Amino acid sequence: MIEKMFKILIFLKIILIFFVSTGFSSSKEIEIPKQEWTFKGITGKFDRSSLQRGYQVYTEVCASCHSMELLSYRNLGEKGGPEFSLEQVKAIAANFEVNDGPNSDGEMFTRPGRPSDKFVSPYPNIQAATAANGGAYPPDMSVLVKARKGGADYIYAVLMGYTDPPPGFKIEEGVYYNKYMDGNKIKMSKPLADDLVSYSDGTKASEAQMAKDVTTFLTWAAEPHLETRHKTGLRVMMYLIILTILVYFSMRRLWANLKD
Repeated sequence: MIEKMFKILIFLKIILIFFVSTGFSSSKEIEIPKQEWTFKGITGKFDRSSLQRGYQVYTEVCASCHSMELLSYRNLGEKGGPEFSLEQVKAIAANFEVNDGPNSDGEMFTRPGRPSDKFVSPYPNIQAATAANGGAYPPDMSVLVKARKGGADYIYAVLMGYTDPPPGFKIEEGVYYNKYMDGNKIKMSKPLADDLVSYSDGTKASEAQMAKDVTTFLTWAAEPHLETRHKTGLRVMMYLIILTILVYFSMRRLWANLKD
């Protein structure tokens, strides 16, 4: 009898621990602030100026560690994106050295980039990228917005979430406190600061502005056909509304004839 009671007590203790830990973890869930984005909603569109500034932030701040392997330089000039001119796209691509070959002698060589080339990666392989970043692999940014829960809001929050840790919070060497990261720890140092870049259009490069611009750019990179999808969705909705109205009046007329 005592053994049976002991087993029941252990079972109840396990149940209590489960509910306490579940309640604790849910209370610790990090809430990501919602931001206003021009591309949200069925009629949402990207801000061209923000996309171009975002590319500048990516190039001058992020590209030294993060790749964008799914993008080609020609994508920067396509409709629905930053929409740089053809001359600008050629100039952007030519700023990068691309490995090519083999040539007629069977040797590899480097050449200036072309619009058809993929974005040049800062590292030759994953192992080199991991070793150069203290054992943490910097993720490719091509689809980063879609890969993270919270999307654009999450990326923006993390960029703006670097603060001093609260008293008693332990931070290891090479790790930084971020109030929007799981566990509040991140191995990437704070990437943005006021006036870190000089925007070519004269916009004030505040930390918040740069975070918003580069997040907009990363959202487009992950969903380059977002505007086309929104337009298609709007047309389908209009078509369905008109079709519903026509069907309604047709059925009304049909039933009226049947009653006669």
